[in-house]
Amino acid sequence: MATATASQNRESQIELTWRAIILGAAITVVFTAANVYLGLKIGLTFATSIPAAVISMAILRAFRSATIFENNIVQTVASAAGTLSSIIFVLPGLVMVGWWTGFPYWQSFAICVTGGILGVMYSVPLRRALVAQSDLPYPEGVAAAEVLKVGVGSRGATAASMDENKKGLLTLVVSSIVSAGFALVVASRVFIDTLQGYIRIGMGASGFGIGLSLALLGAGHLIGLAVGMAIFVGLFLAWGVLTPLLTSLHPMAGDAATVATTVWAHQVRFIGAGTIGISAIWTIFRLAKPVWTGVTSAIAATRARTKAGGDAGLPRTERDLSIGVVGIISLACFIPIAALLAIFLNGSALASLTVPLVVVGVLYIVVAGFFVAAACGYMAGLIGSSNSPVSGLGILSVIGASLVLVVVAKTAGPAGAPALVAYALFVTAVLLNVATISNDNLQDLKTGQLVDATPWRQQVALIAGVIFGSIVIPPILSLLNTAYGFGAGPHALPAPQATLISALAKGVIEGQIDWGLIGTGVLIGIGIIIIDEVLRATTKWQLPPLAVGLGIYLPASTTAGAVVGAVVGYTYNRWVAGKPWGEVARRLGVLVASGFIVGESLFGVVNAGVIVAFKNATPFAVVGDSFASASNWLGAIAFVVCVYATYRWCAGLAAKSLTK
Repeated sequence: MATATASQNRESQIELTWRAIILGAAITVVFTAANVYLGLKIGLTFATSIPAAVISMAILRAFRSATIFENNIVQTVASAAGTLSSIIFVLPGLVMVGWWTGFPYWQSFAICVTGGILGVMYSVPLRRALVAQSDLPYPEGVAAAEVLKVGVGSRGATAASMDENKKGLLTLVVSSIVSAGFALVVASRVFIDTLQGYIRIGMGASGFGIGLSLALLGAGHLIGLAVGMAIFVGLFLAWGVLTPLLTSLHPMAGDAATVATTVWAHQVRFIGAGTIGISAIWTIFRLAKPVWTGVTSAIAATRARTKAGGDAGLPRTERDLSIGVVGIISLACFIPIAALLAIFLNGSALASLTVPLVVVGVLYIVVAGFFVAAACGYMAGLIGSSNSPVSGLGILSVIGASLVLVVVAKTAGPAGAPALVAYALFVTAVLLNVATISNDNLQDLKTGQLVDATPWRQQVALIAGVIFGSIVIPPILSLLNTAYGFGAGPHALPAPQATLISALAKGVIEGQIDWGLIGTGVLIGIGIIIIDEVLRATTKWQLPPLAVGLGIYLPASTTAGAVVGAVVGYTYNRWVAGKPWGEVARRLGVLVASGFIVGESLFGVVNAGVIVAFKNATPFAVVGDSFASASNWLGAIAFVVCVYATYRWCAGLAAKSLTK
């Protein structure tokens, strides 16, 4: 009798509530905006689970009935919506190639919501094999679970855990204010945001730059030292080897800055693309067997449950959305996806080929999307969703889509090439949504498993997160496009992945791509892969090939800041490791890094709104160009002071936990 009562109590656990959904939606607005801006600026996004969990626990502690399960739902909603912002890796390409002048709301919303929900459905049959019955580490999922366990959302939370939760929220708020404040002073032009210099080397040229951005530094802290050092290797190859070599082989007139940046932008970046591509292929190859095993075991488990009468005999913590519901929702997604593709082609030079192009597009999204989702889910479990090579898979996906569509639309001729480029990007955008959501979902489901949450309730929360994120992303993209623009320009957001993916689609379809540069990158990637495998086999070190490719491809001013952040994070963690309060300080350090990202990114969105409202590219400027020399020194000094003071304060806050 006691056992039955306990079971009933567990079944009635407060979990999927309206307040959790509403709070998750509110957090979604903040973190999705931050991720969209950050991704367009530096090509990286950050995991929102931990900061969302901290905010949730701080707010829901006002309700006596709040539980750890409810807080888990909040972070699940916010995390899914934040991950959906990875659409910025492709969608801005439609503006860059001139197909769109802005982001039509309903089309952009439909791309996000259909691809995102399909990604949730694809991840359901993978949960049992890749989460419940797997020894994959899921670093971010485990970290989020630890945060939830020490939070006030858990019934019976200790005074120490409640104290740490308060300090966590305080840390997130303070570091966000510091970051936003620094960004405001940069916008005033009193501080400079980039230190850079270029030199002539014989007949060639090279240079280097570092962005004085707390968001970049925070991103570096989160990606870790191994990835940071691999990016540094890519930077060295790009600016210490390839740029000076290529500028020497093909001398150009002009100053060092013009020569070096021109060669890097038109040659070195495509070498980096080749390195990223072969690294992604290698990663998928390495994971092919475990992914296939995971998928087949998930299908077998589903069949076994069906024969045994469904989920009736399963404990609450093992109940997913039924396979029938998954199938119905998946089919329901295919129809609007097909309609989206048909509407996109309507009135274009490819209108006469609408039927075959829509059929091929849907099949490509459905089939390739499932395999990419499975690969992403496994890689997220292995190395974390923040480090999972979604960009590389996006590159492979757009190349595959372009090659397939060229064959189908070969009768369209050169006149249909611009429309075909845009269509390839459109198809890839939907597919990438499927992949990135799966990349995040299994991480969230791992968190749920560790806190004894109910899988099907989390899966419903994931769908809610996708819907909320889809509502928010289009207007944010439109605002940033109007204020800054993408790609080239003095104030434009670089949108690095969208720039590359657009260039690759155009190059493949119009036959203008320099396969020699791509091939060179492939050879470099093969060399890095060999080195990485040797290091993994003989030492504790590694050299992630995808990170090396990103170091070659992304601007130095972007990636150098992330490298510094990786070193700062590693140094901070080593410094606090031997202290009695070291574990608390380490967790708070993660929130400092998250706050740095959130503060600057949100200021970037606010700044965009002011730019649009007042039609002024520098609305906060208080000094002119003549102040540039002083702003270099002031910016560098202030940057170092802000970083040191914030981390020092964070450690002091952790140390006070022993005096309570």
